[in-house]
Amino acid sequence: MNLQSTDLKLIDALNNATSLELFQLSTIIKRLLADPRRIIAVRTNMNLGQCVRFLDWRDGQMRHGKVVAMKDTQVTLHEEETRREWKLPYAAVEPPMVTERPVPTAPPKPSPVAASRADFRGGEKVSFDDKYLQPQVGTVVRINQRAATVDTGNGHSCRVPFHMLRRVLDI
Repeated sequence: MNLQSTDLKLIDALNNATSLELFQLSTIIKRLLADPRRIIAVRTNMNLGQCVRFLDWRDGQMRHGKVVAMKDTQVTLHEEETRREWKLPYAAVEPPMVTERPVPTAPPKPSPVAASRADFRGGEKVSFDDKYLQPQVGTVVRINQRAATVDTGNGHSCRVPFHMLRRVLDI
């Protein structure tokens, strides 16, 4: 028996089913798809950055995408052709082949440590970008809990949060 005749028989049987029977069937299918064992079966060989195939629910076509994020019940894929992001249940993703080697992703660069109150002292020379994004240089006059008061030397002083301050080295 070929696949098309099986599909036609299944569609014919579903067309003859009552609404209640179709609702019961959809409830059973949703429960089966949400089974953690099925999710784990797909996630086991899946890694960030890996290319996988998934089902486009709009037209029933299989598409290719790269794994961007993995959550408990859904995966986020980036389709390169359309540059679209898809958030799909794991059931919509074809399980990756076990023989495929995972694509290593570069470890994220450590973020620079934000400056804190303890990093600055009164009298130190510092620089910062003002609200117009112009670089300013000045001397720390006062240290407060969340910001430092900086005298820019032109008769103005500014309160600047510590994370915006940079030390100036005299050479």
